[in-house]
Amino acid sequence: MVDDELAELRRRRMQQMQRQTMDQQTMEEEAERQRQLDSQIRVALMEILEPEARERLNTIKLTRPDFAKAVEQQLVMLAQSGRVRQRITDAQLKGLLEQLTPSKKEFRITRK
Repeated sequence: MVDDELAELRRRRMQQMQRQTMDQQTMEEEAERQRQLDSQIRVALMEILEPEARERLNTIKLTRPDFAKAVEQQLVMLAQSGRVRQRITDAQLKGLLEQLTPSKKEFRITRK
């Protein structure tokens, strides 16, 4: 009886260890895929953007990483669809950023 319980505990522990190993491998593969994707985006942006525009995008990435990621994805999609024929300048990037930035409501306070 004790041997059966011990064998069952060993079997369960072995299954648990196998699941952990598989989960760890899956996480490592996902991290590697993400690194490759980031590398591809970085290379594409180097081809698409002028140095000043790339610098502006990197500055935005420091303050608003989610917004910068969305802009990067949009720029890559524009380039892949063939809508970008020449490198994007800083002024063009500013215009694109203004279009993508949600408009803020203006509050006007009047005192009587």
